[in-house]
Amino acid sequence: MELLHQVNANIAALNPYQPGKPIDAVARELGLTDIVKLASNENPRGPGERVQQAISAASTDLSRYPDGGGYTLKATLAQHLGVQPEQITLGNGSNDVLDLMARVAVEPGFEAIVAEHSFVVYRLAVTCCGGTLVPAPASQAPDNRYGADLDAMLASITPKTRVIFLANPNNPTGTWVKRDALKAFLDQVPAHVWVVLDEAYFEYVDDPEYPDGLALLSDYPNLLVTRTFSKIHGLAALRLGFGVSHPELADLLNRVRQPFNVNAIAMAAALAALQDQEFISESQQLNAAGLRQMRTALETMGYDCIPSVGNFISFDCGVPGGTLFQALLQEGVIVRPIAEYGLPNHIRVSIGLPAENQRFIDALQTVRTTLASTQADAQHSAQQ
Repeated sequence: MELLHQVNANIAALNPYQPGKPIDAVARELGLTDIVKLASNENPRGPGERVQQAISAASTDLSRYPDGGGYTLKATLAQHLGVQPEQITLGNGSNDVLDLMARVAVEPGFEAIVAEHSFVVYRLAVTCCGGTLVPAPASQAPDNRYGADLDAMLASITPKTRVIFLANPNNPTGTWVKRDALKAFLDQVPAHVWVVLDEAYFEYVDDPEYPDGLALLSDYPNLLVTRTFSKIHGLAALRLGFGVSHPELADLLNRVRQPFNVNAIAMAAALAALQDQEFISESQQLNAAGLRQMRTALETMGYDCIPSVGNFISFDCGVPGGTLFQALLQEGVIVRPIAEYGLPNHIRVSIGLPAENQRFIDALQTVRTTLASTQADAQHSAQQ
């Protein structure tokens, strides 16, 4: 098609984001009916009862546009977080805010720094804006394998650097940066470089040394903190996230934000979710127990796990991740291969309900035996 030559070359060169495989797709392709999805780091409980009631009530008036500025939600969020409403940018998921930040900060000829093995959306957002992505090598420290190497990120800064994206904790590795290390890092970032602190999994971390990015905003006006309602609040389908920053940056983000980018049902659900701290506490406890269940089982089977503080765990499966992914699909279990993150032999598995976790563990026991037998047969044939 001749018109395809008349497009943005940066976009033409991109591969689209590949989400976790949907349950419906697996059912359709494999004819399965009993399927467990542990691929997209969702809250397996779904939203709480209070939120479901709010969604139902908001669904009765769908003919009107939502509040384009999100006044009530921003005011409630500000009070909940201890910030000012003018510091908040609402997004269609926190991915939306990440994209807005790239559009504000990045242009052709300039650079954005990320950690190796970091969220692929950073690359997509930067590339679409014509910027150059600069991945800093991952840490080799024994206590931070696959995690962000902050010194390497600092060493990557040049006069062309516009923004640094840092997830804490990181997806897909689950690694994280401690408070003192983060502050020392921010102290060394030049004032002209923006820092995006992606805290999508903030509520899951239970460690006294884990930093609250919002507490750092007053000291670092070049900081943007992003969070989401998709994870612990169980609202992934409604797409709602937000950023908190200096008001002047929030004003710039608002200039490129799409009109009505957050729908009325999502905002109603978020307002209810903020009031349900019991649901959050229960979800945290469920996740902590599930993370222990998963890690214990994986290590008992001899797998090398990356220590995680999120609602997922990644491990070296000893074979190409895509191979294990396909084998588990046949057992009705959906996980996430992460070769696109530079980890070709790793699988990321989300923490589900206890029975879902056990379903994955049992399926893994089954397929690893089959894969080992297949490998042995292949080696035997090669030797003949």
